[in-house]
Amino acid sequence: MTEPVMKELEFLVELLTKYPTDSLRKIAKSENINYYRLKRLYDKYYGRYITVNAFYNLRLIGLRSFVAFLSVPSDKLIEITNKMAANPFISYINPAFGFKNGLSVIIYIPADQTDRIDDLLSRYSQDYEYYEVRAYPYTGDDNFGRWTLSHDYAVLMDILKINARTPITEIARRLRKTRPTVKFMIKRLKKEGILVNFAPVIDMNIHDRGVIGLTKTLNEDVLERFREYEITVGVLLSYGYLL
Repeated sequence: MTEPVMKELEFLVELLTKYPTDSLRKIAKSENINYYRLKRLYDKYYGRYITVNAFYNLRLIGLRSFVAFLSVPSDKLIEITNKMAANPFISYINPAFGFKNGLSVIIYIPADQTDRIDDLLSRYSQDYEYYEVRAYPYTGDDNFGRWTLSHDYAVLMDILKINARTPITEIARRLRKTRPTVKFMIKRLKKEGILVNFAPVIDMNIHDRGVIGLTKTLNEDVLERFREYEITVGVLLSYGYLL
C-alpha cells in the first residue's frame, strides 16, 4: 500500500468535509479543480486511508454508549480483535496500553439491555472495566428513544456508517429498493434527527483517534490545548472525562 502524503490527504479531507456525498465532478466544478487530478487523488486514498461516515444521534434510537478497556495478551490481540469485530454491539476497537494492556472498545447497546454488558465483555477477557459515555458538554438529557424503524433502516444506517459515499444504486440493490425509496429513507433519517451529518474519517493508523486516557477533572486551559491537538472529550457519568 502506498504511503500517504499528508498534504494530499489533508486536501482531500478538506474537500470531503465540504462535499461529503457529492460526486467528484460536482466537487471539481464547485472548487474549480481539474476533475482528473481530483479523481487520481481520490482513487489513491479513498477507501484505504479515508472514508466518509454517517454519524447518528444514538439517544434517539435508544442506544447507550460505553467505553470499555480489556486486558488481552499481546499474542491474542489479533484473534480477539477479529472476534469482537463480528459483534454488532461493538463499534470501535483500538489497542490500549496503560492501566489495562490490551484493547479499548466503544459499545453501543440498547438502553434496556445494559445489564448484558458483563456477559458481552467476559467473552473476550476476564479482566475489564467499562464506563458510560455522553457527549461533552453533558446536557443532562437522559431521555432515550426507542427503535421504531424497519430492519431495512438498520441495514441502510450500517451501510452509511461504513461508507456514506456508497452509490445510491448500490444501496438500492442491497436493500432491494428503488433509488427514490432509498433517497426518501435517507431524508427521513435526517428529518427525524437520527442522521446528524456525514464527515470524513481518517484511518486511525495514520491519524490516531484512539482513547488517550481518563481524568476526573478538566479546566479551560487544558480544553484549549485539546482543541489545538484535535483531542475530543467525552463525559463518563460514573467517573469524569474520556480523552
